Amino acid sequence: MNPPAIPREPRRSSHSGIRTMSTLLLRCGLGLGLGVALALDAQAADPRAADHGAHAAPTVSAAASAAAEMSSGEVRRIDQERRRITLRHGEIRSLDMPPMTMVFVVKDLAWLDRFKVGDRVLFRAEKIDGVFTVTEMAPAP
Repeated sequence: MNPPAIPREPRRSSHSGIRTMSTLLLRCGLGLGLGVALALDAQAADPRAADHGAHAAPTVSAAASAAAEMSSGEVRRIDQERRRITLRHGEIRSLDMPPMTMVFVVKDLAWLDRFKVGDRVLFRAEKIDGVFTVTEMAPAP
């Protein structure tokens, strides 16, 4: 008679532990990668989230900024009746306009009395209801 068989533990290969560890690392890596991807996606949806420069105070003073936006010109003609002024001006960046001489409507009629032909001025112009209008004007320094 043969002795009863002794149950044995299943035989493990020396690589089975490595395979289990590889699977664990792969799953952790995928989870970490997914978390980073989701964080980057959320950041892309709200660009202010990573814009640390937005916290800094502006370095240009308001007066310097306003002066930078103004264009230079020379008064060529004043038409009190029609509320217009003709200016020979440099580039007007806000209107994407090259230097030229042209007629503008003025917002403030007092400017037509204050300035005379030949005066150099700084001004800001806008296109209001299809009409080029001087909205700010001051003597040039």
